[in-house]
Amino acid sequence: MIVRKLFVTLSILVPLITLGMARFWPDLYWMFAIILPLIGLGIYDTVQRKHTILRLYPIIGHLRFLFESIRPEIQQYFVESDTNGQPVSREFRALVYQRAKGQRDTRPFGTQFDVYRNGYEWVNHSLAPKTVHDKNPRIRFGGPDCSQPYDASSLNISAMSFGALSQNAILALNKGAKIGGFAHNSGEGGLSPYHLKYGGDLIWQIGTGYFGCRTSIGGFDETLFKQKASQNVVKMIEIKLSQGAKPGHGGILPAIKLTQEIADIRHVPMGHDVISPPAHSAFSSPIGLLNFVARLRELSGGKPVGFKLCIGRKTEFFSICKAMLKTGIMPDFITVDGAEGGTGAAPIELTNSVGTPLHDGLVFIHNCLIGIGLREQIRIIAAGKAISAFHMLRLMALGADTVNSARAMMFALGCIQSRFCNRDICPTGIATQNPDRYKALDVDDKATRVANYHASMAANLMELVAAAGLNGLNEIQPSHINRRVNGTEIRNYAEIYPCVAHDCLLIDTEIPDIWKADWNQASSDGW
Repeated sequence: MIVRKLFVTLSILVPLITLGMARFWPDLYWMFAIILPLIGLGIYDTVQRKHTILRLYPIIGHLRFLFESIRPEIQQYFVESDTNGQPVSREFRALVYQRAKGQRDTRPFGTQFDVYRNGYEWVNHSLAPKTVHDKNPRIRFGGPDCSQPYDASSLNISAMSFGALSQNAILALNKGAKIGGFAHNSGEGGLSPYHLKYGGDLIWQIGTGYFGCRTSIGGFDETLFKQKASQNVVKMIEIKLSQGAKPGHGGILPAIKLTQEIADIRHVPMGHDVISPPAHSAFSSPIGLLNFVARLRELSGGKPVGFKLCIGRKTEFFSICKAMLKTGIMPDFITVDGAEGGTGAAPIELTNSVGTPLHDGLVFIHNCLIGIGLREQIRIIAAGKAISAFHMLRLMALGADTVNSARAMMFALGCIQSRFCNRDICPTGIATQNPDRYKALDVDDKATRVANYHASMAANLMELVAAAGLNGLNEIQPSHINRRVNGTEIRNYAEIYPCVAHDCLLIDTEIPDIWKADWNQASSDGW
């Protein structure tokens, strides 16, 4: 890395030059009182293991920590709010850092934002709070067709591929998952040796490029899939239909981040951006999708199989629902991604202006499954900017069984949101394939931080459940979450996001008016 190399060069040249000059101007010897301590500090920075930034930017990296230490006083804890009335990512990033490092994460002076602002949300507490003893409850994935169900944690690592992230980042995430007993989604880039080294539970994501189970012409290879899916660390299979950060567009790995190792894992040529097709070639209809689900379940030896999508045209998901009813084939889970989800590279029009936000998409899918009478058979995973335990609680109130997080897990690794992910110059060694950078990320230290953050999140989630007077996650209801919608008007989630009647889509006269046109247009034979 250029800064480290520059430091080594200067640490040799500057003392020698100063010594030479001091022979002619003896008054310059005092400069050694400044130079030598700085060199000592720089050497310490390059060998310590806890701060990647200091390893990559010795001495000058301390300026960042200095500014961070005085920023709260300068800004007087001024906090902007997102559309849901919650603090922006700056404060949440600090929260993740503290929990990941095992530091005190409490705040003085109470609420840091305007509780009377429209959009402010909170959970109803009880005067008879419960004591919850299970700090990390498990949720079973796998229906009657699964011979190898999986008991998942309430919080797991969302999809991030090797290629988008460095090998050390993947190693740290997977080792953290192993320590904490939760799952690590591989992302669509295939299973790398770094996903497998520490034996953390894996959700293998299969995207439109079929990386890791790809034929020479880019199709799906059953033999390769069966070979890799049979590994014990692979607990579930996720078919990626679309991604919230760039729905309707395939995954992107810029050529600058493509190494020969990644090309070999993905079975793609060097020298070009790796862009996955926008749609799958293994199927072309809702029924085809469900047949693919059943086939992957069979090839994997009976492991849970589901799919991930960001909601777009509602008729298309209704078509999937009709295909479930027609074939009797169901996914074991559906991962709902929101338009607010993150990515390392995507056109700005797609990140900003395409796709349904998570809350709306989650409610829609939850209600659809209720409407066709299959909600109890299919788990729902929510993914999209979940960083605090309250974020998890409100997603569960809207219908999620578990939550995936990518952004927060990157914060736990030390991400500072420099937004150089697509340029291969990540200053924390996370989103880069430059060995001078990613080798500065200490796997053992960051894995511990990932595990610490997960444990804190799970414990805080259950503390919120207990404060609400509930015995477990299964008792969370939309009515427990409130939002100030306008001035003095307060409504709970049950009022904002009303639930449909069970089996309403199975009876023509019971179909909600707002859904009738889309439901009647949907077909199990085509999108």
